[in-house]
Amino acid sequence: MQLRPEIRLEEVPGPARIAPWTAALTAEVRASRRDPEAVELASGRFVVLHDPEGQEAWHGTFRLVTLVRATLEPEVGADPMLAEVAWSWFADALASAGLDAHAAGGTVTRVLSQSFGALDERPEQVELEVRASWTARDEDLGPHLRAWGTLLCTTAGLPPLPAGVVPLPRRR
Repeated sequence: MQLRPEIRLEEVPGPARIAPWTAALTAEVRASRRDPEAVELASGRFVVLHDPEGQEAWHGTFRLVTLVRATLEPEVGADPMLAEVAWSWFADALASAGLDAHAAGGTVTRVLSQSFGALDERPEQVELEVRASWTARDEDLGPHLRAWGTLLCTTAGLPPLPAGVVPLPRRR
């Protein structure tokens, strides 16, 4: 399974005490896949929780927990429909991977930062966070990781990439 080349993955320790088995990845989406100093467009975390005995709240044995974070333009951040649109990105990402959001839940948060005093030269900044969790129906977690990658890239503002299409490098 391969994610888009703009995504850089790193394995990190999974959370302790939530489930007997855990794994976690962090990711960054950068404007250029070749330049490590390129602007970060989005970042996130993908956590797999596994309890062979299942947990009642999960309605299954595998629970996936994700976070996606991006900085948006203030005009986009002011849109009253932003939360609904961002949640639809999550649902669309799962659907594009052939998944349904079994026992899904989550939040969409936007934070507007305005600077004052000695910092008033800084422009307004809007941070968007999409937090979601859902239950995998089987042990094949590849499609779930691919859906998370799609959500990361959508939140980063990258255009959709149909299956089998290789992205051209961005021009400098």
